[in-house]
Amino acid sequence: MTTLNASPAPAPLLSVRGLRVQIPTRHGPLLALDDVSFDIARGEILGFVGESGAGKSLTGMAVLGLLDAPAHIAAGEIIFDGKPVHALPASQMRKLRGRRIAAIFQDPLLSLNPLLTVGDQLTETMCTHLPLTSEEARERAIDWLRQVGIPSPAERVDAYPHQFSGGMRQRIVIALALCAEPDLVIADEPTTALDVSVQAQVLELLRTQCRERGTAVLLVTHDMGVISENADRVAVMYAGHIAETGPVDQIVNRPRHPYTRGLMGSIPPVDSDAQWLQQIDGAMPRLASRPTGCAFHPRCAHASAQCVSTQPAPHQEADALVACWHPQQHAPMAEAL
Repeated sequence: MTTLNASPAPAPLLSVRGLRVQIPTRHGPLLALDDVSFDIARGEILGFVGESGAGKSLTGMAVLGLLDAPAHIAAGEIIFDGKPVHALPASQMRKLRGRRIAAIFQDPLLSLNPLLTVGDQLTETMCTHLPLTSEEARERAIDWLRQVGIPSPAERVDAYPHQFSGGMRQRIVIALALCAEPDLVIADEPTTALDVSVQAQVLELLRTQCRERGTAVLLVTHDMGVISENADRVAVMYAGHIAETGPVDQIVNRPRHPYTRGLMGSIPPVDSDAQWLQQIDGAMPRLASRPTGCAFHPRCAHASAQCVSTQPAPHQEADALVACWHPQQHAPMAEAL
């Protein structure tokens, strides 16, 4: 009897391995990202969560090649579509950005040119990266404005950024990122300035891009509701290091890392009558005072001497990768609360 070997899994669109970002100072280098590794497949949404300053946005900027000096990649590699891009010259990285890798930033004023109409900016982007005439690009620009919820797009296409509200400008930035049909989108708090109904519309647009075009999304957000409703997998960051990565259901409902459990336990449950929420005592360490070993150990009730001395490497726990010496095997979060 002949058995057929299963076909190998397709290579990830983006693979980050051992990424380390340092910031030199007169007192010595500060380690902003420490051994960050993750993959994103085509058509997948990977959510990045964690406290402010954990390194989520910095990871996205490193992938985009937009680290502000003197921050720099000190170690590791960034592989995009099978090719290393972490050491590309700036001119080659600019060609990659916009066409194959796009960004949605939290502040739309960073992405929009105040001297050009929104239509000109959309058509210029599409004509630069796609085989379109200016007339075809203008029609697509109007359609993109319609898709992201700009009312009367045919009339508003010739307006300038200052003629739109902050929420409207953010929708235009999302259209600007998607209009060149990129393979990967780095979305850094993309819906912060939007009301709930428009937020749902824009996130549905991102999901549609993933399904129909195989676009991958690195979604950075503080909103666990956005993550649970839209992400396929989640990476939880703490002090420049990924604490846990896994499917969204496991991370939200059955987390193994003590930090992830504390993070999820601090979210008010919708379907529970719990009177108290969990909290994590203490604060995330500053870059200049990062502790030895596991950076979370000063705040962890399960810390041991091993946690103090040695940083744990990620290892498999159920469907997740957990960087912890003492992964928790407790009941699901709903029961724990």
